[in-house]
Amino acid sequence: MEIDVARVLGLVTRSVRNFEKDGKPASAVTLTRLYETSVDDLWDAVTSRERIPRWFLPVEGDLQLGGRYQLKGNAGGTITACTPPTHFAATWEFGGAMSWIDVQLAAERHQARLTLEHTAIIEDHWNQFGPGAVGIGWDLAIAGLERYVATGASVDHETAEAWMGSPAGKEFMTRSGEQWREAHVASGVDPDTAKQRSDRTIAFYRGEMPPDVAHPGTGS
Repeated sequence: MEIDVARVLGLVTRSVRNFEKDGKPASAVTLTRLYETSVDDLWDAVTSRERIPRWFLPVEGDLQLGGRYQLKGNAGGTITACTPPTHFAATWEFGGAMSWIDVQLAAERHQARLTLEHTAIIEDHWNQFGPGAVGIGWDLAIAGLERYVATGASVDHETAEAWMGSPAGKEFMTRSGEQWREAHVASGVDPDTAKQRSDRTIAFYRGEMPPDVAHPGTGS
């Protein structure tokens, strides 16, 4: 499994936005990038029960508006909006916490643009790990989506897991975490604080964090 880490990460635009949600401080991480396919095909790839496991994780449930879904070994939730082939939103319930995802697709010449926003209430978890806690996971997921869209080949989860522990995989985690730190600083957060949080998250994804430290949570 070979990935040009710098190229793949460079295709993504990342941002962090701080605001209030339901009267509480919240933050949203946003990733956007282009895919070499049509909006209809990309929509099918990210919403089809048969195709989601080919680049992400096995999924169960009722994949329509108001339905409940569950990703194997990861998050579950309720689909709160669905307008094919351009928009869906859902709750993201993982580890006893709830956050929210919003996915927009748009045609851009001969390509399709995906914009994914993941919103969370700022609590101890966010203050410990920052935006990379979900950002690195989503970087991994949308990199897998690119490979699938380009080749049609399904991800081999054992191979992917082994790659994550390889030097190239660890480089991916580090670079992704650093880029999320830059986005965090651009949102107005103190650079030293952002670095402390990103260092913790990178260490976790690289398998270098003590086992007694809380799991930062992932998007993949």
